[in-house]
Amino acid sequence: MSFDAPAAHLNASNPQDRLLSASCLDFLLIELVPMAERITQDLAAGERLLDDEETKEAAFFRLESLGYRVGQGLAERFSRDRPRFTDNLDVIKFLCKDLWMTLFKKQIDNLKTNHRGVYVLTDNSFRPFARMSMSVRSEAVSMAQTYLWFPCGVIRGALSNLGIHTTVQAETTELPGATFQIKTINKA
Repeated sequence: MSFDAPAAHLNASNPQDRLLSASCLDFLLIELVPMAERITQDLAAGERLLDDEETKEAAFFRLESLGYRVGQGLAERFSRDRPRFTDNLDVIKFLCKDLWMTLFKKQIDNLKTNHRGVYVLTDNSFRPFARMSMSVRSEAVSMAQTYLWFPCGVIRGALSNLGIHTTVQAETTELPGATFQIKTINKA
């Protein structure tokens, strides 16, 4: 099979096809962070030496930007046949149920809001962290933090495409859980 062959042979009801898609996303997410770090270090070597904080910030920007574009595309693709959303909470629920199911094969476990533009999404078994482990727990939690930058961009991009401008922060204190905090930005 060539790469430019039409995907007509794929069958959405075939579990093998879904496993292939899930595995491809898993492998992509596993390699994104090291790739962003390598690119950042290579660019820094060509110009001037960046300190660790600048390198980390450049990798964050790269990963979050990639995620942002992916989120925009996902929102466009999966919301086009739906009726218009009536408010921000409906959009967030769409993200928690439909988009999260598409990406991670499960819904968000918990959604909290203060009804003033702040939403906290909790995924108790965040798929990219399912197989992550290290001998020292604190190392694993610290390393896992960088793997949250791409999903933060996905969330921000999807919400932006659906008309909500936000900032998104994520953290993990216990693997495999992840918490995403979304704050809406009022455009003046």
